[in-house]
Amino acid sequence: MKLKFSKMHGLGNDFMVIDGVRQHVDLTPEKIKELGHRQFGIGFDQLLLVEPSGSSENDFRYRIFNSDGSEVEQCGNGARCFARFVAEQGLSAKVAIRVETAKGVIVPQLLADGTVTVDMGVPRFKPVEIPFVAAEEALTYPLDAAGRQCDISVVSMGNPHAVQVVADVDTFPVAELGPAIELHPRFPERVNAGFMQIVSREEIRLRVYERGAGETLACGTGACAAVVAGIRRGLLDHTVKVHTRGGDLSIRWDGVGLPVLMTGPAVTVFTGEISL
Repeated sequence: MKLKFSKMHGLGNDFMVIDGVRQHVDLTPEKIKELGHRQFGIGFDQLLLVEPSGSSENDFRYRIFNSDGSEVEQCGNGARCFARFVAEQGLSAKVAIRVETAKGVIVPQLLADGTVTVDMGVPRFKPVEIPFVAAEEALTYPLDAAGRQCDISVVSMGNPHAVQVVADVDTFPVAELGPAIELHPRFPERVNAGFMQIVSREEIRLRVYERGAGETLACGTGACAAVVAGIRRGLLDHTVKVHTRGGDLSIRWDGVGLPVLMTGPAVTVFTGEISL
């Protein structure tokens, strides 16, 4: 079986994107893991699969698989690449598309300057919705990880995030704390661990250790979660520039009950065909 694909990235967070509308796609977790290998496969942080929508109200279905073969609910950088992909492939002529995910509908919109804005939906904070083991909802929670006492905010952006404020993201031991938080027993479905350095009320620096992928150059949902956590704690304004190791995102959130808007680039690196 031959499979056509595009290799794309959003701020260095890279993807193999597959059209499951016009070609048959049957991938096992083991095959996805093989394709994700950077020496023996295509290499990616996540594989994105474009499928037909199951509803007449929506345009497409969006599935996301980590390089370890596990399927996850949401990916912000991937959502921007998804929108760019369907436009470049002629799957839709719409500027804004409605896309089903495992945790609700998102609405990416192509802008005239080449960037993409995505309505990422309304963040959720109740521990049961993350999921996170806690007696009651709070702004922050103490967490013991790798022998350290961390102070985390927990946020669901359709996928789970644990965000903590650090003095310097360059020197903070992300490689040590990231996996310890990701696999912490208080997160029964694992978690994305975010490390946020506040530069000003309108600017942060961010590193994210993603579940199933390790530290990536950028994480769109992680940027949304970090800004939401900072706003809830009174540390940030409503529009924030997020500096990741792969580049910058703009995140806006106007408060509880309202959606998070994320704006950033999406780039096609190359297209190809692989025999499976």
